[in-house]
Amino acid sequence: MNVLFIIFQYLVPQHILSRAAGMVAECEWPWVKNNFIQWFIGRYNVNMDEAADPEPLNYKNFNAFFTRELVEDARPITTEEKGIACPADGAISQLGDIENGRIFQAKGQSYTLEELIGGDADIAAPFQGGKFATVYLSPRDYHRVHMPLTGKLKSMTYVPGDLFSVNTTTAENVPRLFSRNERAVCIFETDAGPMAVILVGAMIVAGIETVWAGQVAPIKREIRTQNYLAKQEAITLEKGEEMGRFKLGSTAIVLFGPDAAQWRDDLEAGTPTVMGELFGTVD
Repeated sequence: MNVLFIIFQYLVPQHILSRAAGMVAECEWPWVKNNFIQWFIGRYNVNMDEAADPEPLNYKNFNAFFTRELVEDARPITTEEKGIACPADGAISQLGDIENGRIFQAKGQSYTLEELIGGDADIAAPFQGGKFATVYLSPRDYHRVHMPLTGKLKSMTYVPGDLFSVNTTTAENVPRLFSRNERAVCIFETDAGPMAVILVGAMIVAGIETVWAGQVAPIKREIRTQNYLAKQEAITLEKGEEMGRFKLGSTAIVLFGPDAAQWRDDLEAGTPTVMGELFGTVD
């Protein structure tokens, strides 16, 4: 069954399928969006009690429901002075050291740091020998991504790519999954040095937004890097503040430089995560 699922992903027109699903997710016709939302809640056991608006039929379309805001204090942000806040609800896919310029994916699969951030060696250089953490957001999870640390936005690179699923089965069987999927690479300067938060799209909708630029993907398929430090108004986001969101299909990857951070000792592949909880500490 897993083999058929992987073969299907290679054969299907990923972008056409994903953009078509995106049109349905943006549909505001009540009979379409209401049935879709109610089916999704039942299928994935979504907890609407923590939503700022717990009434499913109040959302104008499926995407508004999927990126729903939570009630205040539903996700307390760690108050430890040197604590790193978990960026998203979900589960650890992998985490550890960036060794010899490569990041571990799953079961013998890995990919290069340079490829992940869009092929720019200068952007990759500060993270060589550092730490990475990959968080997979399942369909039932809260799909907004928040800042692990307070940081000033240096640059954002949109990298076009494939739209494979990002679940465990695909991660174990598709080489270079996270460095070949469409993604937004966001680089911040923090008190602990450079930090990257990378939003990776996936099959079906693959919509990626940031709070400063709006929708980042899908856009015209070419690599684009914007330098935000060159702008007159610097963009600084506080620890725990929202930085982006997904419209289905989602993985967030966090990078730190060498000797800058340590992850919690009890975190490993498969560990559930809650946005805002203590994820590690900076040195």
